[in-house]
Amino acid sequence: METHFQVPIEDDKGHLSPYGDRALTLAEHLTIAAYWFATNFHWGALLLILLPSDIRILAPDNKATVLGLVTGLGAIPALIVPLIAGALSDRCTNPKGRRKPYLAKGIALNVIGLMMMAATVQLHAQLPAPLAFYLLGYTVVQIGNNIASGAFMGVIPDVVPDKERGKASGYMALMTQFGTLLGAVGAGMILKGTLERYLAVAIVLVLVGFSTRKIKEHHQTTSEPIDWSTYWKSIWIDPKQYPDFAWVWITRFLVMMGFYAIMPFINYYLVDVVGVAQDKVDGTAPMLLGIVLIVSSLSGYFGGTISDAIGRKKVVYIANTVIAVVAPLFVLAHSMPIALIVGALFGFGYGAYISVDYALGTDVLPSNTDAGKDMAVWHIAMTLPQSITAPLAGVLISLPGKTISPALEVGGPAVTHYKLAGYAMVFGLCSICFALGAYLLRNVKGVK
Repeated sequence: METHFQVPIEDDKGHLSPYGDRALTLAEHLTIAAYWFATNFHWGALLLILLPSDIRILAPDNKATVLGLVTGLGAIPALIVPLIAGALSDRCTNPKGRRKPYLAKGIALNVIGLMMMAATVQLHAQLPAPLAFYLLGYTVVQIGNNIASGAFMGVIPDVVPDKERGKASGYMALMTQFGTLLGAVGAGMILKGTLERYLAVAIVLVLVGFSTRKIKEHHQTTSEPIDWSTYWKSIWIDPKQYPDFAWVWITRFLVMMGFYAIMPFINYYLVDVVGVAQDKVDGTAPMLLGIVLIVSSLSGYFGGTISDAIGRKKVVYIANTVIAVVAPLFVLAHSMPIALIVGALFGFGYGAYISVDYALGTDVLPSNTDAGKDMAVWHIAMTLPQSITAPLAGVLISLPGKTISPALEVGGPAVTHYKLAGYAMVFGLCSICFALGAYLLRNVKGVK
């Protein structure tokens, strides 16, 4: 049975955990981090396997440009929905807690969107505008997922004692990488049919959603209604008043710009640069991703705890520098063994960064009382780059031109290949963004 506490509204700077001042157990940390496993299982399957594979079917002649546009347009709800869900969950008086009711509603809507996408791919030949239907389903997925994530972003600030936040961020990073890995492996190497892939993702979301009921949450018995006009004005967090929050937001934005410049297109990169056969790539892409995520899981697990001792900024300096140096090397990888080595180095840096990413955000929050809203603002630094960089990267990859190979099977679509120069521009952009993210973090003064 959960123990409920009223939120200490009067103490905006203090942090009262429903778990008290004791250290959280391993089971409690894993229960809190379980949602991040599920949602990243979802995105690992969707962004790395299902979206590229589906777009090859729906728009074979312009797959890079269309994939960039679908990724970018579909991410637009992620800019607004977390702000609304975060604010509403801050004021939620449900006896089950502030965040969990929104988690349940968001997961339900997310699953509906997944089924819409699966149905579109299955029936695309009979639909008058399959890309429009597909984008609609993806938009519903984004709305549902961001209702859940926008509210759940406030859980660590709400319930984890201050001295445990670095460790909690490390567990979050571990579950994030593990979930992404299993999602990609499951969708790419184990499951083959479109419907069974989407059903597997939906089932994982639902099962983990049920498991999070064990999290202890504050129960606030009263809350003031939202004045939406005032609220939207409060979204602007003055950089002069909260400079550390502003600089952490900017550096995270840059890092995610670099990440989303390359992640949606790894599937196509393996075909065009490494030389993987088109009909083998769904099974090969998880191999590269697996190396990246296994190494990043290890560096992420230790990075969060180490950052509690030596400071968050030092971990970011090292992590981002490694990625900035390694990213351009992907263009030189013309075989899978070399690509796997480069991927391992990239994973080392990325895992270390992710391990302190969330902890940095919670360290510089303007308010504990409005943690849901403030973390939603911080979350925009991850979602906005998807809407900007993915379409830009799709154009950059297409810009130098493309070649068309014969269809792999009779009656199938021709295979579109993009030139090396396009990928060189994209990986170069990734390198610059990570380097700037490390350099500008020096402006954060209130975090070690």
